[in-house]
Amino acid sequence: MIKRVRVAVVGVGNNTSALVQGIALHGRTGSLVGVRRPIIDGLGVGDVDIVAAFATSAEKIGRDLTEAIFLPPNNFPRLDCDLPTANVPVTRGLVDAGGVDRIAAELAGAEVLLYSAPSGRPETVRAYAEAACRAGVAFINTTSDALARDPDWLTRFEAAGLPLLGDDLASQFGTSVVHNALLRLLAERGLTLTSSYQVNLGGTEDFRNLVENPNTKARSKLNALSAADDKVQVAPLGYLSQLRSQKVAHLNIEAQGWAETAVSLDVKLTVHDPSGAAGVTIDLVRLAASALRDGRGGYLAEAASLLKSPPGAAI
Repeated sequence: MIKRVRVAVVGVGNNTSALVQGIALHGRTGSLVGVRRPIIDGLGVGDVDIVAAFATSAEKIGRDLTEAIFLPPNNFPRLDCDLPTANVPVTRGLVDAGGVDRIAAELAGAEVLLYSAPSGRPETVRAYAEAACRAGVAFINTTSDALARDPDWLTRFEAAGLPLLGDDLASQFGTSVVHNALLRLLAERGLTLTSSYQVNLGGTEDFRNLVENPNTKARSKLNALSAADDKVQVAPLGYLSQLRSQKVAHLNIEAQGWAETAVSLDVKLTVHDPSGAAGVTIDLVRLAASALRDGRGGYLAEAASLLKSPPGAAI
């Protein structure tokens, strides 16, 4: 019998809502629409249980997880799925390094700690990583704050036999993935890049936070564009509340072909940003759990395509 993956989540925002609802939808319908890898080391999409949740919002603390994911400012839509009470109360999360021992104790029974709080809080990321080490669980950093890129943290997780996956998600079909693919295609076909840029607009609280704390995200986006050079620019993120959980991206590529003739490409991409995160997270948690059970610590090479800034990327 398959041992189900037990996951604790930090952050009860839109990404967690998309993950929880998506797992429930799969359980009700068996649908594999939008699923990249139905089975990873014997673990299916539905073999994941959320067993603990941490948040700092007073409105969410004490609520059942399946209730808290629909509270404002969350705006990911309700999916057509049966979502019974999870019996997982949201507990008070960390705002600094104090309380690490409490979090470690509350991780008892979990295998993976999924850090899905807003970017721009490096001290908090490190505090939860410390709790994961003390509790003996794998850690996934979905934010652009550097943790897996920090050699000291990576060495520590490797020595403890605990997987450390990060940093920052490469969304299932997001701007960076599409932009990078187009730039690589350009080079493969022998065209010469003249200039390129991307603009991202969104309406989630994650976007609002990243507008206020843009530095690590801008670096992470450039890390994801492996074919990029100084001709590629990433515009500052823009927050528009009316977009809700949707992200709208605009890409432009200017190039030259044979005999220096002009080539111009403009692309508009519209996606639900939390779905793009959950479609990647569902694979990361299964990879992390499988590696933990095998005693493989540190970074997992098989996770590279799911991350924007893995170890070795610029900070």
